Amino acid sequence: MRKFNIRKVLDGLTAVSAVASASSAAQQQQAGNRETEIQETLQSEHFQLCKTVRHGFPYQPSALAFDPVQKILAIGTQTGALRLFGRPGVECYCQHDSGAAVIQLQFLINEGALVSALADDTLHLWNLRQKRPAILHSLKFNRERITFCHLPFQSKWLYVGTERGNIHIVNVESFTLSGYVIMWNKAIELSSKTHPGPIVHISDNPMDEGKLLIGFESGTVVLWDLKSKKADYRYTHDEAIHSVAWHHEGKQFICSHSDGTLTIWNVKSPTKPFQTITPHGKQLKDGKKPEPCKPILKVEYKTTRSGEPFIILSGGLSYDTVGRRPCLTVMHGKSTAVLEMDYSIVDFLTLCETPYPNDFQEPYAVVVLLEKDLVLIDLAQNGYPIFENPYPLTIHESPVTCCEYFADCPVDLIPALYSVGARQKRQGYSKKEWPISGGNWGLITQSYPEIIITGHADGSIKFWDASAITLQVLYKLKTAKVFEKSRNKDDRPNTDIVDEDPYAIQIISWCPESRMLCIAGVSAHVIIYRFSKQEVTTEVIPMLEVRLLYEINDVETPDGEQVPPSSTPGTGSNPQSIVPQSHPSTSSSSSDGLRDNVPCLKVKNSPLKQSPGYQIELVIQLVWVSGEPPQQITSLAVNSAYGLVVFGNCNGIAMVDYLQKTVLLNLGTIELYGSNDPYRREPRSPRKTRQPSGAGLCDINEGTVVPEDRCKSPTSDVKDNSFSRSRSSSVTSIDKESREAISALHFCETFTRKADTSPSPCLWVGTTLGTVLVIVLNLPPGGEQRLLQPVIVSPSGTILRLKGAILRMAFLDTTGSLVPPAHEPWREHNVPEDKDEKEKTKKRRPVSVSPSSSQEISENQYAVICSEKQAKVISLPSQNCIYKQNITETSFVLRGDIVSLNNSICLACFCANGHIMTFSLPSLRPLLDVYYLPLTNMRIARTFCFTNNGQALYLVSPTEIQRLTYSQETCENLQEMLGELFTPVETPEAPNRGFFKGLFGGGAQSLDREELFGESASGKASRSLAQHIPGPGGIEGVKGAASGVVGELARARLALDERGQKLGELEEKTAAMLYSADSFSKHAHEMMLKYKDKKWYQF
Repeated sequence: MRKFNIRKVLDGLTAVSAVASASSAAQQQQAGNRETEIQETLQSEHFQLCKTVRHGFPYQPSALAFDPVQKILAIGTQTGALRLFGRPGVECYCQHDSGAAVIQLQFLINEGALVSALADDTLHLWNLRQKRPAILHSLKFNRERITFCHLPFQSKWLYVGTERGNIHIVNVESFTLSGYVIMWNKAIELSSKTHPGPIVHISDNPMDEGKLLIGFESGTVVLWDLKSKKADYRYTHDEAIHSVAWHHEGKQFICSHSDGTLTIWNVKSPTKPFQTITPHGKQLKDGKKPEPCKPILKVEYKTTRSGEPFIILSGGLSYDTVGRRPCLTVMHGKSTAVLEMDYSIVDFLTLCETPYPNDFQEPYAVVVLLEKDLVLIDLAQNGYPIFENPYPLTIHESPVTCCEYFADCPVDLIPALYSVGARQKRQGYSKKEWPISGGNWGLITQSYPEIIITGHADGSIKFWDASAITLQVLYKLKTAKVFEKSRNKDDRPNTDIVDEDPYAIQIISWCPESRMLCIAGVSAHVIIYRFSKQEVTTEVIPMLEVRLLYEINDVETPDGEQVPPSSTPGTGSNPQSIVPQSHPSTSSSSSDGLRDNVPCLKVKNSPLKQSPGYQIELVIQLVWVSGEPPQQITSLAVNSAYGLVVFGNCNGIAMVDYLQKTVLLNLGTIELYGSNDPYRREPRSPRKTRQPSGAGLCDINEGTVVPEDRCKSPTSDVKDNSFSRSRSSSVTSIDKESREAISALHFCETFTRKADTSPSPCLWVGTTLGTVLVIVLNLPPGGEQRLLQPVIVSPSGTILRLKGAILRMAFLDTTGSLVPPAHEPWREHNVPEDKDEKEKTKKRRPVSVSPSSSQEISENQYAVICSEKQAKVISLPSQNCIYKQNITETSFVLRGDIVSLNNSICLACFCANGHIMTFSLPSLRPLLDVYYLPLTNMRIARTFCFTNNGQALYLVSPTEIQRLTYSQETCENLQEMLGELFTPVETPEAPNRGFFKGLFGGGAQSLDREELFGESASGKASRSLAQHIPGPGGIEGVKGAASGVVGELARARLALDERGQKLGELEEKTAAMLYSADSFSKHAHEMMLKYKDKKWYQF
């Protein structure tokens, strides 16, 4: 027998698994180079990936429902999502697996359950009595298409109308079909020769549950007697019906029609309507009918004890109101109010005091679901004001173009932002409390502050309080107000590099400690902001214009002469021209008429009043150069301790001292290398013709030419690409590829050269070709000297190489703790300092001190560099690569962040192939690798970000933020943190019938539906009509609701019940098979006889 060396076998397995995983184990390059071992505390068991909450407006809404007792609102969408809203802070997201559109929602009022009807002809029963609702039962219709559902209050029998005009009845407890069916050909006149169309309405008479009102699309309405199984009355109208509503006394109902009319019918007078109203029709003279209007899509008829009834409708405007916004019309007595909406109306519901349909309704509000908004109108106040919406539904007010997430911020930040944001609130809202008030908040187990910043297409920036899985807007900053707006397209100077949204935000750089904010916009502009609680008026907006070229040494210069060189402190002769300018900017052209020295946007030259909050410190704009538009900015960094901002694009890099308002560095990317350039590049002249530059924030262009040796990634395009507006690019893909863009910037205090004995301030620059370069910063002393002496910047000569574009850089101290960039604490700049403060400022020189003692900072450090292909940890000052990890071979990293978790740090990466990975630091051991979601569009690439404490987010749709966690601890606590939708509430008492009504038989007539629809009375429904599918909700509900012994018992009991149920089902199936085998031929013969002589429309 052959002997195996078990050690060799294990070694072989390890090698195979390392190769197969395509991420080689973190390897040591030189044994002698490894520094003292750092104890790493993070292990794989600390990581687990799960979605936490979804914020924002439900994307593409399609259905609406409200539970008037529980006070919970449900919204369904065209992608099968279900969003439930209770009191502010209580929200829930669920998803139908099929992804089919939700066509209708029906609450089982005060039961903690909801029925959803989908476009794929399925019905689902959701259990809302658990924190994460789940489906208990599903029913799939095979032969008929669902068009309308109705569930009477306190009934277990759901009426389901179909496209064929039939009505089936479903028992919502067992989710099985009753044998009772209302066939369309029985409901309509026997003499009618046409099909009445699909069912568009079903409701029972509020005063007599035995009478069912059925509305057919063609205009026929039938009052069906459930007991006698025949039609009592048929109401015919020659206009198609869209909706029907009862008066609570059950003697009248109202229909809305496709010609913009409303017809009111007396139940006992089916020959003609009692009244016809055209709410928006122009009344013509001579008694002629008003002109037809647009269809009235929905009408509601609500009564009040003390006044006239309300008739509320959507649609019905006259055809000559072209361009008029969608309207909701409220008719109350003789007054008609037309309420204009910003978006088209999907659905609306009137909120009433009572859940009973046979009582005075007493409406108090209308919920209007719009295509991109949710509006609540107060019916009790004059003028019908709207309620202030407390949900975070305005994320998409202008499309989101970028996003940043900060967990564990300074504790004073949220109150500071809230106080300046409170002044921005609109006035004129209803004085009443928000009426959707159901559910209870979860327990707050996370105490650290979290802030999300969103940048938008209109140049606005929103700060959100995201602490403890909630979301609330704190403050909104409009960056576009610093620029002159062109009143119309003809006015606009022809300098835009994007046709639309010239103020769109591309990159946000924010220092939470100093509150300094810097943004880069799509028109190659950078704005630096300081936070202040004081209002100021800026007489002249400080402004710099920077001329950043790509190619320079060429004989074919457009105007025949070289661009005049100018020297920059610390860099000697520099062949780039810098144009620091004040207003007004001097737009000029070169001799052959090409646009030159012109920025894309014009800064206002009038005084600017700046409210408390973020106030402009400096505006920097890149200018046109000899007919070549400035390229969009690809990276940005600001440092409050140094008073510097730096940004780069595919032309080069520029550094600005925002305290002295001067340009310190302005270099083409090639010149950063000096004589060390590893690439052979031929300089070319700028293009002579002006074409649109950049892809203007759009999706990745398909079919770009890519060199085979390098996997094409959108890293350099990610910031360029935001909206799906495809535009041609002036830079061919090969040219773009050869241009080396600046892709990452990081200010730090570290060792810049191998010979350094102590750390000093510097800037680390990463490029799209995988190079890291270091620039040394020589800063003057603090205080007044800082404003008088120049900052000297010089390349250090240090060059490091990685595979793929550089995404992120960070630094660790000797103990492996993160060294944060130096920063200044925030102070109010608009208040003059006293002498003591000035002295302190002079002495204070902010340094970046790691959590370990400050003496250790001079020992050694580790640079962590993450590119789109690999990560390296480099020991400083020796510059030896001590750990390396190939993150992905076949894909590329879209986002990499160095984050803290469980008092330690790790590298978190999101790849284009959908994997989320984390690695320990400094050893780069793989800790987590989960397939989460593929990169389906650029929106995900543009907005995905990780932050501390295991939090991450991305924009899951144009209107919604999805938050997730990769922390095992947060996953465990999530159940407690989530709010509860269902709370035990007493159902209100039924209305009193009154003495005389009881005596003479008036008032509501009840009906024993079980007697009519139960199996004993109506028999079994056809098995082929619908298929019952048990949902996962039963066992999930128990898991969510209980734990420990009680939970185990409940689970065991449920499992036994399910087993018994399955055995029963098996027995039933066996019997059914025997029975069907016996009677198959008999049934086939009966079917043949039944349908032999029928016409097509009778099927």
